[in-house]
Amino acid sequence: MPSENVVASGLIERIGNSNAVISYKTSEQNISKELEISDHEKGLSEMNRFLMHSEIGVIKDKSEIQVVGHRVVHGGKDFSDTVEITDEIKSKIKSLSVLAPLHNPNNLKGIEVAEKVFPNAMQVGVFDTAFFHEMPERAFRYAIPNSFYKKYDIRAYGFHGTSHKYVSEKAQQFLASRELPGNKMITIHLGNGCSMTAIKDGKAIDHSLGFGPANGLIMGTRSGDIDQSVIFYLINQLGYSPDEVNNIIQKESGMLGLTGHHDLRDIQQKAAEGNKACQLALDMNTYRIKKYIGSYVAALNGLDAIVFTAGIGENSSVIRKMACSNLQYLGIEIDDAMNDQRIENISDISLKSSKTKVLVIPTNEELEIAKQSYNLISKSDI
Repeated sequence: MPSENVVASGLIERIGNSNAVISYKTSEQNISKELEISDHEKGLSEMNRFLMHSEIGVIKDKSEIQVVGHRVVHGGKDFSDTVEITDEIKSKIKSLSVLAPLHNPNNLKGIEVAEKVFPNAMQVGVFDTAFFHEMPERAFRYAIPNSFYKKYDIRAYGFHGTSHKYVSEKAQQFLASRELPGNKMITIHLGNGCSMTAIKDGKAIDHSLGFGPANGLIMGTRSGDIDQSVIFYLINQLGYSPDEVNNIIQKESGMLGLTGHHDLRDIQQKAAEGNKACQLALDMNTYRIKKYIGSYVAALNGLDAIVFTAGIGENSSVIRKMACSNLQYLGIEIDDAMNDQRIENISDISLKSSKTKVLVIPTNEELEIAKQSYNLISKSDI
């Protein structure tokens, strides 16, 4: 930084499995290997071995690293901006783990591992919830007694904000360069976690995730929207404990619950082979996306563009096509040939006749975190 030159990049997939995959890439190396990675701490430790390897590493000494930027999913009401992580900040991140049990504990673990590996570096937290702090109250409040909001801060917070912020800004730049309107857009972040944001004039005005990151769209292991009566039925009639129900909704539902698989690549393959459960899951998944598109068009009073992003949004032409089908009344028409191409940069996959532009923009949360972390240390005495 500030050149934004990527020196090395890495990715760890299928954490918790015996066939986890760790990838490491530099200008001279492109390594991928399969091994058992039991948890996030082991994964981060394995990646750090690559970074500081005597032959293929890009870091010769720990002192070269001045700052480590961390994505933190839930920042609650306290964090509307990027912060230096202190013991007090870590305590708050831990206290919010009850609202993001799949994420905050592992985010905190990443911070603790980084503190051990790079003890002299500033640790910086970039919060997913920060982008949504300016949502209008009518969008983030729940219709429950006011005391729960005033006393306990129970409201919709929103997530994936780093990604939604990054791709919406890229979309505005792309559309402006072509003299196309971009004031009203819907960004669709589809990965193992999924969310949608209605954005007007660069500001989030509504979002599909809420108090915690489990509602809204159907996700890899999370149910998305569910009638709360189901939760009470599971507890009161079927005898499940609240913790068991929380685990079901967070870790056993979504595409995994519907199909037995949580990796969309496996689900799409089985659906193509005729698996009815997988076909239904894809149909349910994309039907939910359409419902949110419709409601957000109403909230925006129009629509200039839809943006697909994240692992599934960028790579699944099947999901994009199904999610955009039969939406011609909203001016949404995709070009099948463009949609089927491999996406590497910003791509317009809509037909020329489409009144609403459909874009695929690779998200870059790492760059956004790096920029925000660099801006923070530039203001400090480090």
